[in-house]
Amino acid sequence: MSKKSNNLRSSRWFDKQDLPGFVHRSTLTPTGLHRRDFDGKPVIGLLSTWSDINPCNLNLRALAEEARQGVTAAGGMAFELPAMSISENLIKPTSFLFRNLLAMEAEEMIRAYPLDGVILLGGCDKTIPGLLMGAVSAGVPLIVLTSGPSIPKDTPSGVQGTGTTVWKFVDSLRSGKLDEEDFKRFEDEIMTTPGHCSEMGTASSVAAVCEALGIAELGSTMIPAPDGRRSQAARNAGRRIVEIASAGTLTPRAILDSRAFDNAITLLCALGGSTNVIVHLLALARRLGISLPLERFDNIARRVPLITNVQPSGEHLTSRLYAAGGIPAVLYQIRDYLNLDTMTISGKTLGESLSPPAAIDNDVIKPLSQPVKQGPSLIVLKGSLAPAGAVLKTSAADGALFRHRGPAHVFEDVQTMADTIDDPSLGITADTVLILRGVGPVGAMMPEWGMLPIPGYLMKQGIKDMLRISDARMSGTAYGTAILHAAPEAAVGGPLALVKTGDIIALDVENRRLDLLVDEAELDRRRRQWQAPGKLISRGYRKLYQDHVQQAHLGCDFDFLAGGEESTLPDGLFDGWVGGW
Repeated sequence: MSKKSNNLRSSRWFDKQDLPGFVHRSTLTPTGLHRRDFDGKPVIGLLSTWSDINPCNLNLRALAEEARQGVTAAGGMAFELPAMSISENLIKPTSFLFRNLLAMEAEEMIRAYPLDGVILLGGCDKTIPGLLMGAVSAGVPLIVLTSGPSIPKDTPSGVQGTGTTVWKFVDSLRSGKLDEEDFKRFEDEIMTTPGHCSEMGTASSVAAVCEALGIAELGSTMIPAPDGRRSQAARNAGRRIVEIASAGTLTPRAILDSRAFDNAITLLCALGGSTNVIVHLLALARRLGISLPLERFDNIARRVPLITNVQPSGEHLTSRLYAAGGIPAVLYQIRDYLNLDTMTISGKTLGESLSPPAAIDNDVIKPLSQPVKQGPSLIVLKGSLAPAGAVLKTSAADGALFRHRGPAHVFEDVQTMADTIDDPSLGITADTVLILRGVGPVGAMMPEWGMLPIPGYLMKQGIKDMLRISDARMSGTAYGTAILHAAPEAAVGGPLALVKTGDIIALDVENRRLDLLVDEAELDRRRRQWQAPGKLISRGYRKLYQDHVQQAHLGCDFDFLAGGEESTLPDGLFDGWVGGW
């Protein structure tokens, strides 16, 4: 073995001709490696959230093998490292609870092992944000490789996705338009192939903004999961990460600056993407020490038109978007709104990487002068009911409610809401403002309960939307005038905790106001009487979460993980120490 000099991080493990070097190299001989294989080759970690309990990520094992071939062909060594798989529909009490756990796992795994670069393989809503938060904190070069959208089912009534279609089906069932047999048939047919939701839900939105951030290969994220071109993207990622790791210059901080975040928000607005992305971008920016106030989303949304005609803000699914040129075509269309001098994993700027698409499908990607809908696709509200902010996905809501006053009906927990929402004796009308509280990051780990159900008897009268407010999140595939992420949340004494059934709530979208119209003296009296709910969790990760999670307008990361430099160990620390012997 030669003593080739290099600046690779892995050389601290493998290059030294001493006892630690011997231990590190010989440990890997059962994998088929020989001491000559450690001759200055970049070591690449394939951090994968594959699991057969998570169909959104079911193809990641095959993609990891494709990426490995790309790494090997480029002269690197690849090791697959399994990470926590967060199955959106199955994990309880909510997937959001475990995003930060995955982020901590990814960060410590990267720091602890001899990795010069990583490919982050995820698909389901929280897997990419969690992996990304951890990887940027560790500071090694990275590339994001997503599982891709599932292929939607083609039916006589049209192409059906796996998210928005489900919500619409449930509404039809509750309104009496469908029967039990329809329900059984729908259950048998709705899930088709591996891959995440095929609407512009959270998974697709997070994947897409990774292209705008510069950390995913342009054109890679909307490739359908079973499509062979996704395997090509995996091999390309393997080859490219070896080049990046060898150069050592394109670290996360060299790519992810405030301009890149502005690009991500700009794309999010043009796509009509998920409000969950707001929380993830806030958390990611805080990991990097980048100032990103919640108001920045509203400022950008005011000027960027919604041009992507994809559900839930439009008509089509991501398969049509991919056929129309994918995310690069959207980025090219909105290029005048972008910071084109930001760096990308290609080694080129975003502007250098974009080129005119061969053709524009104007039914899917609209001209700037003919947006899918007028006005911003998302807004940030403030006022006496949410002084730190709340968000509304206006592109998926009924504009008739954008200026509304109505009496509140407060639900203290989701089970009570589910059990009583259809009871006419509650007196809920179309003007009522439905409120669910105590379901924010501290109160209930912030589940996706923000799309509160409309009473069945109102749906049968033709009511399709109502004003709904919560401190929870909402699925990126959902729709309706649902105000989300109200901060501070009720569980920490935010104004939402003080609302009583019958209080008048005022929404004014144009002026970005959300107010509780109750006399300040009365609110002071209620505030003095309010008692914080007792903490029921006394151990483990969930206690850590409850004690340290930040509010929604800060990204819901842990307070001890924000900002600062990469948390890598100082050079030379523990190099001479050998564990396990």
